[in-house]
Amino acid sequence: MEGEVNLKNILKNLNPSLNEGRYVYCTVDNIDEIPFSKILFLFKETESITVVLRKEDAEAMNLGFSYVASWITLEVHSSLSAVGLTAKFSQALSDAGISCNVVAAYFHDHIFVDEKDEVKAIGVLNGLKR
Repeated sequence: MEGEVNLKNILKNLNPSLNEGRYVYCTVDNIDEIPFSKILFLFKETESITVVLRKEDAEAMNLGFSYVASWITLEVHSSLSAVGLTAKFSQALSDAGISCNVVAAYFHDHIFVDEKDEVKAIGVLNGLKR
């Protein structure tokens, strides 16, 4: 099923949802020692592998991190070919002084914000529905 491509419809149905827990970005040379069930997502870069997982799991595995994030899911099913969504919400968050890290998956966009900004970010995102 293809997602929504019309930006006005996407924004009207954004429905940002705060996921439970705290998440951290770690870098590792290989993921052999990390159970797949603990990995939220990973990305292989030239320098190393970035792994995002729950903070308590990273601590239990003695993985270093410097950024603790809250995870917000945009519940609207937007198409990967939709134009302007990332620009719209990243600009709104930027205007509010909130940094964001974005992951686009097939069904939803996922935004990671500093844990201290989670409530403010939800408010900003809900403001885009107007």
